Amino acid sequence: MLLKDFYTLAELDKSDQENFKAIIDLNKDHEVYKGHFPGNPVVPGVCLTQLIKEIMETAENKELNLVYADNIKFMSVVNPEVNSRLQIDLKVKYDDEQNLIKVNSVTHFNDQVFYKFKGNFRAK
Repeated sequence: MLLKDFYTLAELDKSDQENFKAIIDLNKDHEVYKGHFPGNPVVPGVCLTQLIKEIMETAENKELNLVYADNIKFMSVVNPEVNSRLQIDLKVKYDDEQNLIKVNSVTHFNDQVFYKFKGNFRAK
């Protein structure tokens, strides 16, 4: 985990090989929010991207490198005091020829979408 105690993986459902679902609980008292931003905490965008990587590593049971992300959209601010639980839906395709794991994901809670990610990972 990039940031110690930043979040807890509450659930990882990979019963469908191409559609995964993760539920995470953010630690609203994490040190990162002291600087981002005091009195109005916001989950840094880079942390949302790191979450996708770490969930994929857990799902694949191996370390991964982000090869590239060709579409990242921040739809709404994640305030951990308001939205401490997030759902991350991942659509996964395997490109064995190029040794890539292609991921499309949406981070949301109920109907509120916070973050969309499209990118490729490769095993280290």
